Amino acid sequence: MRVGMLTNEYPPDIYGGAGVHVDFLVRELRRLVDVDVHCFGADREGARGYRADPELAAANAALRTLSTDLRMTAGVDPAVDVLHSHTWYANLAGHLGKLLYGRPHVVTAHSLEPLRPWKAEQLGGGYALSSWAERTAYLAADAVVAVSAGMRDDVLAAYPGVDPERVHVIHNGIDTELYQPRPDAELLRGHGIDPDRPYVLYVGRITRQKGLPHLLGAAVDLVPEAQIVLAAAAPDTDELAAEVAAAVEELDAHRGGTVWLDTMLSRDEVITLLTHATVFCCPSVYEPLGIVNLEAMACETAVVASDVGGIPEVVDDGTTGLLVHYDEADPGGFEARLAGALNALLTAPDRAAEMGRAGRVRAVAEFGWDAIAARTVELYRTLT
Repeated sequence: MRVGMLTNEYPPDIYGGAGVHVDFLVRELRRLVDVDVHCFGADREGARGYRADPELAAANAALRTLSTDLRMTAGVDPAVDVLHSHTWYANLAGHLGKLLYGRPHVVTAHSLEPLRPWKAEQLGGGYALSSWAERTAYLAADAVVAVSAGMRDDVLAAYPGVDPERVHVIHNGIDTELYQPRPDAELLRGHGIDPDRPYVLYVGRITRQKGLPHLLGAAVDLVPEAQIVLAAAAPDTDELAAEVAAAVEELDAHRGGTVWLDTMLSRDEVITLLTHATVFCCPSVYEPLGIVNLEAMACETAVVASDVGGIPEVVDDGTTGLLVHYDEADPGGFEARLAGALNALLTAPDRAAEMGRAGRVRAVAEFGWDAIAARTVELYRTLT
C-alpha cells in the first residue's frame, strides 16, 4: 500500500500538536506501508515541499494556503492508494486529489474551524476561506479520524452532513522512549529557572485556544514559593502577543518568579523542562486531545488541565492529575479553580510525584504510536 500524506507541518518545521502527530505517525506507518509526505515549505529529508504562488506574496494568508494546496495536489503521484490530510491547511489538497485521481481521502480532525471563531482575529476574511476548505473536505471525505471521542462528537455537531459511520476514533500517541524523564539542572539555570524551587510549566503557542491568559490570571494566587515557567511562543497576532506581554509584566511585578521563554525550544529542552516541573498546566479553552499532556505524563509530571474536548480521555482526574471545569461564561471562576488545583499539588509535592509516576504508566500502556499506526492502516485497507 502507498499513502500520500498531506500536511502543513513536517520536521524540522513543527510548531503545534498536529505537526507532532504527523511526525510520529509517519515514522510508524513507514514500518508498515509506503508513505509519500507532501508538506508546506522547502523540500526536506523524507518529504516534498510546496510554497504558494509568489505572485500571491501580498495576499491574505488563507489564499496563499489554498494556492499551496493546488501545487500540492499537482505534486501527488496519481498511483497512490489513499490520500490522508491533516488540518484545514492541507484538507483542500486531499479533497482535490480525491476528485482528480479517484483515490479515497482520509481526514484527521486535530481541530475544527467552527470551534475556533477567534481565528477571525488572525485571518480576517481568510477565516471564511479556511472554514469553507475544511467543511468541503469533511463532507466529502471517505473517512474522518477523530483524535478523541470528544473530537468525534465535535465533528458530528459541527458537520451534521458527515455520516457517523465514517468517523473513527484513533487517539493521538506518544513516544515514551523519547519522552521520558531527562533531568538537567544546568539547563534550567541557563534559562533562569531555579531548580531548587517548585514551578508550574506551560508549553504551547500563544493563541486563544490554549488559554494562556487564564493561567496568567490564576498565577496571581499561586503560593509565593512557586515559579511560573512559560515556554510560550509563535503568537497568532501582534495584538495577542502584546496582550500576553503586558499580562506577564503585570504578574511579575505582583509576585515575581515568572520566567518567559518566548522562542521555540528544542524537543530536548522541552523534555527537561517537563521533567523538572512540579506540575504541568494545560488551561486550554478548546483541545481535541492535548498531546502536550501526554508528553508531560510520559516525563512523570502531574498535569492540571481544563476539562474540555478530549483532555479527560488523557488525564485521569485524581490519578495522573487534576481536571478543572472550564466555563466560558465564568472566566474568573475558572481561573480561581485553576489556581486552587495548582496550589493543591504545589503544596503536596509527594502527591504530585505520585501522579507523575502514574501518568507515565498510563502513557506507556495506552498511547503507543505503534498501535495507532496499525489501526490507521486497518482503516486505509477498508477504503481501498
